[in-house]
Amino acid sequence: MAEEKKPASAEATAGKEEKIVVPEKFKKLVEDIEKMSVLDLAELVKILEKKFGVSAAAPVAAAPAAASAEAGAAKEEKSVFNIELTGIGDKKIEVIKVVKEITQKGLKEAKDLVDAAATSPQTIKENVKKEEAEEMKKKIEVAGGKVELK
Repeated sequence: MAEEKKPASAEATAGKEEKIVVPEKFKKLVEDIEKMSVLDLAELVKILEKKFGVSAAAPVAAAPAAASAEAGAAKEEKSVFNIELTGIGDKKIEVIKVVKEITQKGLKEAKDLVDAAATSPQTIKENVKKEEAEEMKKKIEVAGGKVELK
């Protein structure tokens, strides 16, 4: 799946488009992936991670995580959270409304996100201050959803 990602140097070569050659045996797969929505791609990645026991996270992402862990140890209390929807409960429509409000996305995107959360946890919003995260968590839980702050 590395063929679909643009290299980091793509920004440096703005204006020049790098031609990626896709081997014939992968052409149909790449074409199918290009047609998928971002939410579908995220769900596909999670499924592949579980199926093959691998992680799609870039190794570069480990360095900032380590830095934030050190900063967290210095502060003792975490002040920035990621809001993760782990379940939708019985009131799916209410949860969709709250997710739409929180994420500022359209109805279809919010619905897709909530539907995906029915099978695996989905990150709703990243890098949210503690007070705001608690408020959002409360809204989703009142609507019937289950949330974790990470």
